[in-house]
Amino acid sequence: MMPSKKLLVSAVRKEQILKSLAQGKRVDNRGLLDYRPLSITPNVIEKAEGSAMVKLGDTHVIAGVKIGVGTPFPDTPNEGILIVNAEILPTASEYQEPGPPDEDSIELARVVDRGIRESKMIDFSKLVIEPGKHVYTVYVDISVIGMDGNLFDASSYAAVVALLTTKYYPVVNQNGTLVKGSEKVLLPVQDLGVSTTFAKVDSYIIVDPTWEEESMMEARLTIVYDKSGNICAVQKGGNGALLVDDVLNIIDLAKSKSEEMRKVLEGVISNA
Repeated sequence: MMPSKKLLVSAVRKEQILKSLAQGKRVDNRGLLDYRPLSITPNVIEKAEGSAMVKLGDTHVIAGVKIGVGTPFPDTPNEGILIVNAEILPTASEYQEPGPPDEDSIELARVVDRGIRESKMIDFSKLVIEPGKHVYTVYVDISVIGMDGNLFDASSYAAVVALLTTKYYPVVNQNGTLVKGSEKVLLPVQDLGVSTTFAKVDSYIIVDPTWEEESMMEARLTIVYDKSGNICAVQKGGNGALLVDDVLNIIDLAKSKSEEMRKVLEGVISNA
């Protein structure tokens, strides 16, 4: 996901950013491999089965989860369904225009979806009510209300925390009728894929790029690790190239940072 072409960083600002990077820091005084302050608040939407609000610096995202009952896909009759949607609200940035979801919103939804799906976070085989007839559908809706870079990680964290705190009423088939149970249950979660995003600005590799840094980057790489330390999803962005050494370096850095961020996410869940 590239920043809007309407965003222009002045030559003076670019020089300032590059000068800071050469000194091993960012213009906001972070180190090259430091995340911005991260705040995660679960259960912020009363009418949703699960929800979470994430503030990563000035990037602000809300995710909500709803559980429905539907018909399984023909090729996966014994699995529940996951549907992820994302919207970057016009008020998220002065450069964001109103209208239907654009390419950035579609890419954002796909990256979050892939991280959840490929990490095997949810055991979809346990979301079957009647094989081939009725399964649970997990809807994840992401709204970006403040945009200052690294929407992938912020949106991923909001989505996974919302899923991990989701509670819903199960249904059972009684004489051909689906009847809702009386006690809520948690989703069958079996893993937690953690997303970390890196950008190459000039010759420097940085984590959690801001909007300005994204506008200057050569390329971006988002990597999702599962709890066993396996890479389960990768997304490359930007018009530039990454050297083989860059990719290998980012893979190592992403593994370390994902372990760090995993502890943060697990801490939020344990306190929810």
